[in-house]
Amino acid sequence: MYAGLNDGRGSAVPEMARAYDVSYDHLKRVATELCRLGYLDTVRGRCGGFRLAMHPETICIGEVIRQTEREVRLVECFAVAVNTCPLIAPCQLRAALREALAAFFAMLDRYTLADLIRSPEQMEPVAVSRGCSGYTLADLIRSPEQLSPALGLEPAKAAAPTEESSFASR
Repeated sequence: MYAGLNDGRGSAVPEMARAYDVSYDHLKRVATELCRLGYLDTVRGRCGGFRLAMHPETICIGEVIRQTEREVRLVECFAVAVNTCPLIAPCQLRAALREALAAFFAMLDRYTLADLIRSPEQMEPVAVSRGCSGYTLADLIRSPEQLSPALGLEPAKAAAPTEESSFASR
């Protein structure tokens, strides 16, 4: 999402790690994998890093998750080789969870990266640093109290999931 909002400019891993408050090493591994899969390209130079290798409209979210997660095991019995559950034969939970997982991916398959970044003006303070343009993410966001209004949220509601976004309402 960060690279998609960055208008083709390079997105440096340290800047992305700061923006999302995640480990630099973890993000570097993720970006390298997305390059290997063809979703990102590397950009050399002063404002280098990574940028989208494809148009956001062509990047299917379900496919990205399938490719990056490889094996999604919700429960131990999904992996027959390591399963030690004594209820494997009579258990109906495994079938229900497989159906739920299929529905999860079917829903993600309906979305592209373009769908997720459709309102860049709301996401920009969080997702895009203009380090090469003269200001950084740190200049824009100093505290969660400043972040919430930038996203159109009340400060108390910034981290709370909405009923509209909950899985149960789908």
